[in-house]
Amino acid sequence: MLRNILYMSTSILLFFIGVVIYGIIINLREITLVEAMQKKGITEIKNVSIIVDRKNYKLELYSNSKLLKTYKAVFGKNNGSVKTSAFDNVTPAGDYSVCEIDTNYIYHKFIRLNYPNQRDAFEAYKNNFINEVELKSIIEAVKNNDCLPVNTYLGGDIGIHGIGRFNFIFKNLPFIYNWTNGSVAVSDDNVDELVSVVKVGTNVLIRN
Repeated sequence: MLRNILYMSTSILLFFIGVVIYGIIINLREITLVEAMQKKGITEIKNVSIIVDRKNYKLELYSNSKLLKTYKAVFGKNNGSVKTSAFDNVTPAGDYSVCEIDTNYIYHKFIRLNYPNQRDAFEAYKNNFINEVELKSIIEAVKNNDCLPVNTYLGGDIGIHGIGRFNFIFKNLPFIYNWTNGSVAVSDDNVDELVSVVKVGTNVLIRN
């Protein structure tokens, strides 16, 4: 009995190690942002924008509307198409902008977005997910280009972040594993690159 348990445990461990090694080999093909710039003949990154493609699990970085680099991305644990509350773990789709950059975050670094936007707020109000007071506070924050209040039913703690403590394992998984609370997650190395070029006001479009 004990021998069988040890055999199964060893087999599972070896399989997991093999999966991670395979992921490491795949990731060796990824080029850095500097290499991507050289390859595209770009000497300076200007007018940065980001498009997040949920369907294809990727994040695209653009300079002057020209695709510069594509990153592997994962999303909320619930892969639903519409975010209806702070607790549903769905990544929202919409047109947002960076409102804050936190370089000391539990998941390494956090590029916070101005979710919910006015469209999200009016849709939630129409469906009775938020009340009039919450609607007005969201609209006011949007007008002032502020980060949105996180204490409404829709929440507001949504953005692009790294992985943190388990970065080595998660970034080397050769398959997709959605695990966030609704934010977009990339590897720590990749979020470092993004933080180096984005700023408050950078446009981020999230597509279903």
